[in-house]
Amino acid sequence: MPGPLLHELDVQDVLQAAVPFALPLRRTFRGVDVREGMLIKGPSGWGEFAPFDDYSDVAAGRWLTSALEASFGAWPAPVRNEIEVNAIIPAVDAADAAGLTREAVLDRGCRTVKVKVGSASLGDDEARVATVRDVLDTVLGRGIGTIRIDANAAWDVATAARALRRLAAYDLEYVEQPCRTREEMRELRGLVDVAFAADEVIRTSDRPVTSVADIADVAVLKPATLGGVAATLQRAHDLDVPVVISGSLDSSVGLETAVAAAAALPDLPFASGLGTGALFAADVAEPLLPSAGVLPVRRTGPELPALLAARDRLTEARAAHWRARLVAAWPHRFGS
Repeated sequence: MPGPLLHELDVQDVLQAAVPFALPLRRTFRGVDVREGMLIKGPSGWGEFAPFDDYSDVAAGRWLTSALEASFGAWPAPVRNEIEVNAIIPAVDAADAAGLTREAVLDRGCRTVKVKVGSASLGDDEARVATVRDVLDTVLGRGIGTIRIDANAAWDVATAARALRRLAAYDLEYVEQPCRTREEMRELRGLVDVAFAADEVIRTSDRPVTSVADIADVAVLKPATLGGVAATLQRAHDLDVPVVISGSLDSSVGLETAVAAAAALPDLPFASGLGTGALFAADVAEPLLPSAGVLPVRRTGPELPALLAARDRLTEARAAHWRARLVAAWPHRFGS
């Protein structure tokens, strides 16, 4: 639960301590070319408020709670000092996927790769996954590298069943959120022999979800969307399946919240989805990138030149947009 200091905060004081930012991506990721948000400075450090445009004010309130916990609250002590992470391959063509996978394996040491699927063409999805499998088997040796795929709820049941029957040939660890609803996930699970992970059904729910065993084998938890580190640890404790900690296309400062959650979990059986720093062409701090397949558990702040550059990429209209989003989310922080 948030401490007294968090409850005593005034929105105007927080706005004065907030810096809007814009960071370009190396390539389009889920329709995003530039990642925007706000960094908030407090006595505990920096927090990040960066809800996507389709998040309601209520959902943005949870993101604001996470940012305030980071900047004015406290994180639990870590039980590990590094986190194994997956690399991520956007919905790019097969040639680009091959290059990104080689970079992730050879330069970053990743042995688990998450591949985005759910594009308009199943053939394109299969070519991307097949290419990643080929690179992993060639570079690491057959059976060593791990592939997980993420459809971001793009498929209906029939399309998902057809896709997964083909993609299962590439030895998948799991498919993340193949369909939008719990009912679709439950129906699909009876049609295919692939492990499932639940994401959107958890983080977009108006109420805390504590049971997904009927629709998934794994739960993906994104701390920024759930209200921060303490809320994520509570959710992991309450859920009836193992969890994977994942980021939310955060800057390297924001990504430290997800790292803190992964570091504090008693059990962390899977690689965490925290390799998204490699998607950015610029950052606000020293980039938090995998080395030997792991991220360090760290707490840092933005570097002033990089922060000023990120601030100055925003027009005044976009900066005003972010200030307005924070004000709109304010009544919904802490579930209030």
